[in-house]
Amino acid sequence: MARAPRCGPYICGIDAALDVVSGKWKGLILWELDAHGVRRFAQLRRGLPGVSEKMLTQHLREMEEDGLVHRKVYAEVPPRVEYSLTEHGHTLNQALEPLGAWGVERIRRDGTDVVDTAETSHA
Repeated sequence: MARAPRCGPYICGIDAALDVVSGKWKGLILWELDAHGVRRFAQLRRGLPGVSEKMLTQHLREMEEDGLVHRKVYAEVPPRVEYSLTEHGHTLNQALEPLGAWGVERIRRDGTDVVDTAETSHA
């Protein structure tokens, strides 16, 4: 099933922003790439416990189409592909920082468990 293109019409700016970051993993991909800079596919998967290969691939493609993620392919055998945030992706991540702070406060207030990614992330 083909997805609908993300090009409006929108009700407001929040509608347009949420259209680009819709999906469970896109915000986390933004966070992971912002925290680590350049990541290969396998590194992203390890940093996002629970994401399937299919979903990560789909979200990365959409984020590349939206100008948030840069995909660099090296002409090597086996091929090497690296992902990083574009300037547009960085500005979106900055815009999401207050939402992240709100979420941290909610986690603290509710005493919710947090997934430990320390052993899967590589600085």
